[in-house]
Amino acid sequence: METIRIESQITLDDLLNVVGRLSLTDLEKFVPQVLRLQAQRKAASLPDEQAELLLKINQGFPTALDKSYKILQMKCQAETLTTEEQQTWADLINQREKWQAQRLEALAELANLRNMTLREVMQQLGIKSLSYV
Repeated sequence: METIRIESQITLDDLLNVVGRLSLTDLEKFVPQVLRLQAQRKAASLPDEQAELLLKINQGFPTALDKSYKILQMKCQAETLTTEEQQTWADLINQREKWQAQRLEALAELANLRNMTLREVMQQLGIKSLSYV
């Protein structure tokens, strides 16, 4: 990971400027960590069950798998997948569907605990839509 030197007192704008200098690879590693930190802080002020559900909801599809998924998705669209890649692609689709189902289940449980609809909880959390394979 790239090292960036910053001063001890920094404004939010300065921090964003520093983050903006990260390579794409480092930025892709950094963003999920920030989202996890945000979820943990929000979770600290919630009942344990809701906190646990929020952590599940905010956990992204693993970065390495997502990268492979996107590469194979492009090859599939270009119709250039090898037989081996087709199997890997099918496995990744299954893993992604399982991850999405677990996320949806956690959202539904959270909605139930809060006596809200799924749509209301998604709106409250800023989730515009669920991404499907």
